[in-house]
Amino acid sequence: MNARAKGCRKSICTPEYLKGFFLFTMFLLFLFPLQGAGGWSPLVSDQYQWLQIDLGERMEVTAVATQGGYGSSDWVTSYILMFSDGGRNWKQYRHEESISGFPGNTNADSVVHYRLQPPFEARFLRFLPLAWNPKGRIGMRIEVYGCAYRSEMVNFDGKSSLLYTFNQKSVSPTKDVISLKFKTRQTDGILLHREGQNGKYITLELVKGKLILSLNSGHANLPSPDARVTLTLGSLLDDHHWHSVRIDLLNTQVNFTVDRHTQHFQAKGKSSYLDLDYEISFGGIPGHRKAVAFPHKNFDGCFENLYYNGVDIIDLSKKHKPQILIMGNVSFSCSHPQIVPVTFLSSRSYLALPGVAGEDKVSVAFQFRTWNRAGLLLTTQLRHGPGALTLVLDDGKLKTRVAKLTSRVMLPLNSGDCFWHLVSLSLKGNHLSVMVDGEAASVAHSLRGKIDSGDTYYLGGCPDSSSGPGCGGALAGFQGCLRLISIGDQEVDPITVQQGTLGRFRDLQIDSCGLMDRCLPSYCEHGGECSQSWDTFSCDCAHTGYTGATCHSSLYEQSCEAHKHRGNSSGLYYIDSDGSGPLGPALVYCNMTEDTTWTSVQHNGSHLARIKSSNGEGPRPVFFKYTASMEQLQAIIDRADHCQQELAFHCKRSRLSTRHDGTPVSWWVGRTNETHSYWGGSLPDAQKCACGLQGNCLDSQYHCNCDADRNEWTSDTVVLSHKEHLPVTQVAMRDTGQPHSEAAYALGPLLCQGDNSFWNSASFNTETSYLHFPTFRGELSADVSFFFKTTAPSGVFVENLGITDFIRLELQAPAEVTFSFDVGNGRCEVTVRSPTPFNDDRWHHVRAERNVKEASLQVDQLPTRTQPAPADGHARLQLNSQLFVGGTATRQRGFLGCIRSLRLNGLALDLEERATMTPGVEPGCPGHCSSYEHLCRNGGRCRERPRGVACDCAFSAYEGPFCESEISAYFGTGSSVIYNFQEHSNYTFNKNSSSFAALFHEDLTLAGEIATLSFRTTGTPSLLLYVSSFYEEYLSVILAPNGECWDPENKDTELENQDHNEMGPLGVKLQKGNTISRLAILVLLGVPPGADPDTLRAGARGFTGCLSAVRFGPAAPLKAALRPGGPAPVTVTVRGPVAAATRCGSGPTDGGQPLVNADRSDSAVIGGVIAVVIFILLCITAIAIRIYQQRWLYQKNESNIPQTGDNAETALKSEVNVQNIVSESQKEYFF
Repeated sequence: MNARAKGCRKSICTPEYLKGFFLFTMFLLFLFPLQGAGGWSPLVSDQYQWLQIDLGERMEVTAVATQGGYGSSDWVTSYILMFSDGGRNWKQYRHEESISGFPGNTNADSVVHYRLQPPFEARFLRFLPLAWNPKGRIGMRIEVYGCAYRSEMVNFDGKSSLLYTFNQKSVSPTKDVISLKFKTRQTDGILLHREGQNGKYITLELVKGKLILSLNSGHANLPSPDARVTLTLGSLLDDHHWHSVRIDLLNTQVNFTVDRHTQHFQAKGKSSYLDLDYEISFGGIPGHRKAVAFPHKNFDGCFENLYYNGVDIIDLSKKHKPQILIMGNVSFSCSHPQIVPVTFLSSRSYLALPGVAGEDKVSVAFQFRTWNRAGLLLTTQLRHGPGALTLVLDDGKLKTRVAKLTSRVMLPLNSGDCFWHLVSLSLKGNHLSVMVDGEAASVAHSLRGKIDSGDTYYLGGCPDSSSGPGCGGALAGFQGCLRLISIGDQEVDPITVQQGTLGRFRDLQIDSCGLMDRCLPSYCEHGGECSQSWDTFSCDCAHTGYTGATCHSSLYEQSCEAHKHRGNSSGLYYIDSDGSGPLGPALVYCNMTEDTTWTSVQHNGSHLARIKSSNGEGPRPVFFKYTASMEQLQAIIDRADHCQQELAFHCKRSRLSTRHDGTPVSWWVGRTNETHSYWGGSLPDAQKCACGLQGNCLDSQYHCNCDADRNEWTSDTVVLSHKEHLPVTQVAMRDTGQPHSEAAYALGPLLCQGDNSFWNSASFNTETSYLHFPTFRGELSADVSFFFKTTAPSGVFVENLGITDFIRLELQAPAEVTFSFDVGNGRCEVTVRSPTPFNDDRWHHVRAERNVKEASLQVDQLPTRTQPAPADGHARLQLNSQLFVGGTATRQRGFLGCIRSLRLNGLALDLEERATMTPGVEPGCPGHCSSYEHLCRNGGRCRERPRGVACDCAFSAYEGPFCESEISAYFGTGSSVIYNFQEHSNYTFNKNSSSFAALFHEDLTLAGEIATLSFRTTGTPSLLLYVSSFYEEYLSVILAPNGECWDPENKDTELENQDHNEMGPLGVKLQKGNTISRLAILVLLGVPPGADPDTLRAGARGFTGCLSAVRFGPAAPLKAALRPGGPAPVTVTVRGPVAAATRCGSGPTDGGQPLVNADRSDSAVIGGVIAVVIFILLCITAIAIRIYQQRWLYQKNESNIPQTGDNAETALKSEVNVQNIVSESQKEYFF
């Protein structure tokens, strides 16, 4: 606390300062200071009692304290503090943005102090009790703290102004500071203006109740958005209360503060806002100033304590100093308003005013302002006439209706803008007229009977007991402010209503307009648009990339690694590296490979750039602009395990460094704007290219190929991989001045690998162990997200405590996760319950968010649970302890298990680093496949990695990160693939290298589902598959031409998915009791030797078309042919024209919209179906499968079996020399 604050904390509620007090009450005891006897206690305890204190003059009030009635059960538990300069037009002090009242006492003896931040200046104070001890009544002892307040005022009448001319020596060369307070009833007006050369100026203007600071740099060559800047602050500033303003100009930086809110602006370039003329005007713009092109209106209201660089402008004006030129009627005092507004606090509020009954006309006028777009403004019952006269707001339009008549007067109105609107209504004879803000509308009615005015007018609503015309409908009551009310020709004084001598009312606040702007400050984050009503606000998050009640949560994953582990394939994605942080999403390409995940960020210079000198001048550096901002790029790089960028140089008599001293003539610039002359693979500042380090340059005298200065094209390709310097933002090649010299280069995209926070984890081994981090700062919005897995039934994940506030996430029961917190409104809990337990040793994702609107909790894909926040409750979460992860401060209810990827408000915490130095906690956590094995499809196996998982597709007919990319080939006439099972069998049996080895052992058999494949062709009949064994059993899959199963007598097999309108895998199953033993060969699409006549006829014409995803048991014959080097050294023979293809099911994908958190399983199915519908050639065929079991032949000729087997084996091995040979005439097909 500074000396000023310390000296401004003495009691001013003493005879020395207290000039008088007034109590709106029916009974007064006495007013005594704290710790004294007595106190204030009204006879009736209700919401309309208040205590008013007159301090005699305006003083600075810094604190208040309350106590209950002496020796009683009377105390106030909450109250409102209001203040005023002149005893009218009261304003409520709000000590927190959305809090309506102060906390009071819990007994009669304790003293509750409250320091006012910020303090305020006033002469009059009012204490309005909101709640009190239910077993007693209102009782208060009050102390007010503060000090004297010095004030200099000046009043402008809307036509006057001040012009201050100052000496150049009095101006600070580095800083200008302007400060003042103002109050006005007008919505528009110039507060200050200063000009310079070339159209440069600075203007502070009140526009529609908001302050706008306009800055013009005067640079015509700058784009318009950079040359002229506007900063907007404040709202409802036409309330005739004091508002403080401060402007700090520091060359190119501007700080703009209105009341409690500040905006900062940093100008681009070297433009200075201090380079202005030595004149500044206040209250208006002098007529001879021509720089400002926009229309303006002089200020009408009061300034207080106006200072320019410490100079008291008002004091100089009062003393008529020569530096001040006074234009127009300026006075040095500020009048107090006599207008008495009325606030309608709730939808149940109403004001009933008497009228003169029996008159032949109705005339009502008033002003109103509101945020709401609907509400009842006025209703009155007409006697002996057509019914009721009603005036309502409906969807922002003003509607007037006379009951039983179909016509209406309807005027468009910008209701909800919270401006004051003047409404005048008159009904006489058969003519109804309404005037709104000077615009009139009228309509003539054929009324039955004469107009006979009623005796009561209801404004804002109706009493509960009233159910007449205009009351009791679905339309809610009015919430807002009214003033200048007149009934007939008589103006209504609301003070008489407050004193009980006129009319009656409910839920009104008289002599105050209690509107507050719930969008100031705006709690809508990330550019969300704030809109409001009387008691709440809402955020429109459209086109922001964020969601939630306050647009806090990102719609996108944090990295390509996160996208991959949601099952997404390679493609364009938005990623949001800092989650709910300020950076925003960036569009990147995610390349999902089997081993890792690459993030690719493009720029605007990906094509080869040729460089030549012009006019003897060296070429200028080339600047690169990326699809992400530099802040987003830095976040991507920081999260990555490794980053690199390829730079390819092509040179002809153009060097990278000079011959003699190695001075670089080419260089590149990184993200920190530092120049670098080292090239890929080398250490910084070692001017060698990769060939120089590897010793393989074209000329060993040089460290780069280009430095050889040859008269022919040479090249250097480098890979830059120092994360601290990436990305490349500029490249300069300056040695192009020699005759016939040329150069070119190409910069690749920024490539980053992995995500070092996604798998960052810690294992908690004891209930008393925990990790601690600095205090979590999430006052107004906080989100926590992480993965956990455990076998324990309960435990605390995260906890952070304050004095009374706290935040906690815990596994409360095996199937319950609870998010609890307290921000001063009492404990709030949000719980997600699961039909299955969470303690299943699988990873579960938790995301909790708390903001000023609501709290939410989501676990995995279960429905999100929300809890709304109190409308006018405490909003700030105030924590001061360390953040505990995996335990609590009391070392009780600790968590047993693993926590991974913990992020708080988008900031990732390094659990592994902290775990290395914490007993009972270990870095890392094994066992990911139990949660991610579902990503490995089509027979792929999940393999554990130290940081994540990988899909092993060795025994799958597919490939890719998730074993879902088809392996396809187009077969020409006479082509085939022959797969030797015997070598596979021997290898797997001898090496025991996989769980599939036993399937091929000669003592075992194959049964059940044995084959799947997909195909597309227009030729029938065709042989698709032929398998034979050493027992001379065989299986053939034949594509028949007639649409029926060929050979219906043999039903040894079953076909699955015969609907070829949708191309899916064709499954072949052996029925119960049928087996194939000791497999020998498998032939795709060819005619095997020794086959039966039916198979030979089917294969005679050959197969022409596409075949993909072929699997036979655990073997993938087509994959073995097209992707050699698999886990087993099998023999595969390829005959004829066979060409690899992307897939048979669809053609190449075109560029479309980037996927946003797409579910891969859904998108793959939909994409596949669409592709099939478009491209598939319908094949109305049938497939006949025949198994000839000739084990009796084997038993009959047992002695000949080895020879037969040897012959078959020899025949297959004779074809090894043509393995993987593709005909020269083959073509690669793309749909």
